[in-house]
Amino acid sequence: MSSEHDSDFLFADEQDAELKPAKASQPGWKILIVDDEPEVHAVTRLALMEMVFEGRGIEFISAHSRAEAEAAIDANPDVAIVLLDVVMETDDAGLQVVNYIRQHAHNRFTRIVLRTGQPGHAPERAVVLNYDINDYKSKTELTAQKLFTCVMSALRSYRDIIEVDQARQRAEAEVAELKQQLQQLKQG
Repeated sequence: MSSEHDSDFLFADEQDAELKPAKASQPGWKILIVDDEPEVHAVTRLALMEMVFEGRGIEFISAHSRAEAEAAIDANPDVAIVLLDVVMETDDAGLQVVNYIRQHAHNRFTRIVLRTGQPGHAPERAVVLNYDINDYKSKTELTAQKLFTCVMSALRSYRDIIEVDQARQRAEAEVAELKQQLQQLKQG
């Protein structure tokens, strides 16, 4: 599905000089790009390929339809970010993917960023209120720098959520161990 502004999504050269980050030393953060337009996949990869966050680069996974996105989510439950088009094979395919991630896969950790070239098909206010997404962007507003900022923010959120969940799991394990020790003391 194309819009009259698709060419705006092809990133212009950024004027600000940026230092190239050190090469990643660990497996990359997984970013799932879901869009029926191959150009969107290409420019997203180009804009983010040098990105390194906490010693980890980016591992890109591509899906071009709702079915491919759902299969990718099932195969990669540790996807940090989904950059998700709304209008693909149907007007609400992307919104169905959101429901699949949150309700079927029971994944609350992955950050979901809706990117749409046709905001009229999925008005921002209604989507934000009715779907468990983390950001909503019009493709026409995303420069390479704004995409970088959006992804960096989402990675930080994902990292923090994972750290909180790991701390919760450690605390639960400690409580279970203390309960076991208490039971042994009562029996002994």
